[in-house]
Amino acid sequence: MKTIIKICALAAMVAFTAGFGGCAKVQPSVACEKDQERIAANLSNFDDLDFNVYSGQKWDELSRSHAKDIVVHWPDGRMTKGIGTHIEDLKGMFVWAPDTRIETHPIKVAQGEWTAVIGVIQGTFTRPMPIGDGKFIQPTGKSFKLTMSTFGHWTDEGTMDEEYLFWDNQEFMRQIGLGQ
Repeated sequence: MKTIIKICALAAMVAFTAGFGGCAKVQPSVACEKDQERIAANLSNFDDLDFNVYSGQKWDELSRSHAKDIVVHWPDGRMTKGIGTHIEDLKGMFVWAPDTRIETHPIKVAQGEWTAVIGVIQGTFTRPMPIGDGKFIQPTGKSFKLTMSTFGHWTDEGTMDEEYLFWDNQEFMRQIGLGQ
């Protein structure tokens, strides 16, 4: 048993010292610098996306961060394809909560072509919420403030071709007065 533990420990040390998980020892320094520049650019683009484009409802600028054929995975389990559909979904969030915004990404991580950010989405349910067939839920006047997370896969062109959105829908409904 002690031999197995020693072998596992030695393998872990070799893997760590060989640079697994970091580009500095796996890739040549020029390639590492390019990778780090790409990651920094993608995270900067992500900040602009949430703080400026999304919060400011500048839908004509969404193509700076989203590919034309983006696939979006929503917290409710549905999946959409295409930037036009995504824009319409995002616009819908502002119909009933026009002050919706994301102002912070307290955690940002990235590796290669993937980024992940944790943000805080907030707003106030002040206008009727359309629910289909000409029906609406009347506003409650309640505010929401949710921790959310977005994982994005970035192309070589600097846009996301796939995006995963996560937040707690039950907590969201509770905060706006529609759930327990």
